[in-house]
Amino acid sequence: MRKKFPEMLRRVRVIGCLLTLLLVAGCGYSFASRSDAFPKDIRTVYVEPFINQTRDVSIDKELTAALRSEFYRRGQLRIVDRADQADGIIAGVVRSLDSHVASVNRNDEVLQYETAMIVDATLRRREPNEIIWRTQGTRLTDIHGGSRAAVVTTSSEFKSGTLNADDIRRMTDIQLTETENRAVRDQLVERFARELHQRMIEMF
Repeated sequence: MRKKFPEMLRRVRVIGCLLTLLLVAGCGYSFASRSDAFPKDIRTVYVEPFINQTRDVSIDKELTAALRSEFYRRGQLRIVDRADQADGIIAGVVRSLDSHVASVNRNDEVLQYETAMIVDATLRRREPNEIIWRTQGTRLTDIHGGSRAAVVTTSSEFKSGTLNADDIRRMTDIQLTETENRAVRDQLVERFARELHQRMIEMF
């Protein structure tokens, strides 16, 4: 009986470890490892507020927050609140966020829009101050449905209408509903956060 006790104890420990792993997986945690190419001395990072070169007043804040959340969720690096606490500093620029007509029907009504976002980003070592990763002109797009009420400005029906110059300038505001616009922006921001994180970790 005494000989069997250590064996039973070992089995209990193994089962306990397996249960712990299952619980962690069920909670949605991700412990993905860093790429071999990623500098071993960079363990903590600070995400600087992105610079906004678009007409969208909040896109920079949303992308900064999404990137911080992505790093926190993935867990390979620790996010810190100040640059002087970090081994590496992430900086970036939202260069553009634009929508244009992707397809129309035979009546020149918009069927689809394409929204595109372009971002530059860098990761630099704080000490010594040197850039160790950079991406420029990274572009992501989203194709989405248009409003049946939106008509392209080159159509014959539009040209024969009574819209004045002020109406033309307002066309970009009515091409998409506010709900569609917000959903597309949110999707692009989340995709960009994942894309930048993956490229940075893999040093690609």
